[in-house]
Amino acid sequence: MSKNKFANAKNIFRYSIPHIYIANSPNKGRGVFAARPLKKGEPIELCPVLVLSNEDTELIIRSKLYHHYFVWGDDSSRSGLALGFGSLYNHSYQANARYQVDYEAETLEIFAYRDIEAGEEIFINYNGEPNDPEPVWFDKKKDRDTTT
Repeated sequence: MSKNKFANAKNIFRYSIPHIYIANSPNKGRGVFAARPLKKGEPIELCPVLVLSNEDTELIIRSKLYHHYFVWGDDSSRSGLALGFGSLYNHSYQANARYQVDYEAETLEIFAYRDIEAGEEIFINYNGEPNDPEPVWFDKKKDRDTTT
C-alpha cells in the first residue's frame, strides 16, 4: 500500500504551493517563507479574499482571526480575510514583497519586490508600498500604550 502524500497535514501546503511554506517567525508567530529563490517581480501567490459584512467583522474582532483580517475596498469600508497563505504574511517597513488588490475580482496578489533567497521570510508592508514608513495600526497602538 502506498503512503498517502497528504497523510501528514503539514505537508499539504508544500504540495499546493511548492515555492512557499509556513514556519515559525521570530516574535511574529507564523510567517510565509520562500522554499526556493524568488526573482524580483515574480508572482508568489494569488489569494482569494473573503469580503466580510460589518456584522462578520464585529465577530472577527472578538476572535483569534482578529490578527489576520484587514480593511477592504476603495473606501476601506469593508474588511476581508485572504485565503491561501494571504493572511499569514507578516509586516515589515522594508518589505521584500508587495501586494496588489483587485476589489472587483476579490483577490490579493503577492509579488517579489526584490530577489528573495530560499529560506527567507516573505514580508509585505501593510501600508501597501514596500518601503512606506507610516506606522501601521499595531505600532501606533504600541506607541500609545508606552506613553500612557
